[in-house]
Amino acid sequence: MNTTVEALEDNKVKLSFEIDAKDVNARIKQAYKDFAKRYNFPGFRPGKAPRPVVDNMLGADTVKAALTEDLVNDTYPLALDEHDLVPLFKPEFDLSTEIVEEGKPFSFSTVIEVKPTYELTSYDPISVEIPAADATEEEIDAQIEELRNYYHDFKNANANTKVKPGEFVELTMKVTDKDGNELTQLSAENRLYELGVNLFPAAFDAELVGMKKGQEKSFDVDFTTDNSMLGQTLGEDKGVLHFDVTVDAIKQKVLPDVTDEWAHNNFGFENLEDMRKQVAQSIKDQKEVNKTRRIENECLAALAARVEGEMPEGMRELQEVNLLQSFYAQLSQNGYTLDQYLDTMGLSNDQFKNDMKQQADDVVRQDMALDAWARHKGIEATDADVTAEFEKANVDDPVAVQAEWKVSGRIPLIREGVIRTKALNDVVETATVTEVDAKEAKKTKDAKPKAAAKKTTTKKAPAKKSTKKEADKKAE
Repeated sequence: MNTTVEALEDNKVKLSFEIDAKDVNARIKQAYKDFAKRYNFPGFRPGKAPRPVVDNMLGADTVKAALTEDLVNDTYPLALDEHDLVPLFKPEFDLSTEIVEEGKPFSFSTVIEVKPTYELTSYDPISVEIPAADATEEEIDAQIEELRNYYHDFKNANANTKVKPGEFVELTMKVTDKDGNELTQLSAENRLYELGVNLFPAAFDAELVGMKKGQEKSFDVDFTTDNSMLGQTLGEDKGVLHFDVTVDAIKQKVLPDVTDEWAHNNFGFENLEDMRKQVAQSIKDQKEVNKTRRIENECLAALAARVEGEMPEGMRELQEVNLLQSFYAQLSQNGYTLDQYLDTMGLSNDQFKNDMKQQADDVVRQDMALDAWARHKGIEATDADVTAEFEKANVDDPVAVQAEWKVSGRIPLIREGVIRTKALNDVVETATVTEVDAKEAKKTKDAKPKAAAKKTTTKKAPAKKSTKKEADKKAE
């Protein structure tokens, strides 16, 4: 097989194929044998029916037409591997007027769209700033406040207090379906309930607002299209449910005083000062763990900023689909729906869509930046690099899997990933990373144009392989 590649406009290339007559003859001969074995031809043993009989029974061009399609499907992926091409979309082949003929070479062609190439405004080493690893007083206070909230208590509110959004109430309620049957799994006595956490529908919370201790109320709630956590678990019981509710008490959260005694009794620290020291060390350790990823993300963002121009709409749309698929898979694993997520995050559907579009654009821009850096630096992926990727994968037979990827034309995807990882490592290794005070880092990041921050320490960053998908982090 001979293949040629011709560059066209708009990031398209024309792939032309020619299979010589000798190979065509061999494939036609084998194809007739396969058809003779596959079908039952009266008067002939399996695989022994001659060509005229096969053509007469199946149609004159049936075997050759099937072989033509097989040749295209078999040779196209091999050409992708040979010329290291990653098509953005599935190609279309017009074979309506082309069919293999014995004694003649077979030719066909297709046009595919590939990723564009961009140049960076500069290939100088990246300079980035990250917050210093030491914990700030604000970070320590925030961590202790979290612990304080975890060890909260409750006290009954004044009898004249009315239920407000976001409050805790103690309820006794009886829940029945449309036929009057009690749903014992929902009915409860002295149940502590927090309004606004999407456990029950917003309509349920609205009925409670304004009630006082000891007050009773009956109302219906329609769960038919509800997306609260309860609405997702009702199953066949979904529909209009009736509630008979009594407010037993309105509860007010009481937070403990942060004292030496509290630090010692609840956490085993000697005193509050000892607690703050240990919390500070824990925060520092966590920052050190995340330091490499933070450096990679900052370097990626800085490198992507050097790519000028709009990203191709087709590539952005493909990346958006990938991000959405990954995001929905994470939601499903955690038992959440999109509506529940949006409600928890306080996002509208339009805000979510716009955020996904921006994330997709960021990922494409980062990939294009890494490709440009790799071309400029002469970074390549060797056959050994590709094989190593399959050996690192959690598969039983890496050699067999690699062979499958080769015949399906997917090896260029592996090369692309290896090159981008190498490029990111090179960017990080050559970057100047400056640790600055957390407040100064935020001030510098928010400044337009970027302001100079006070330097504390400067060092070369460690390299580490990464997926380069900061969008994954946002989705989490």
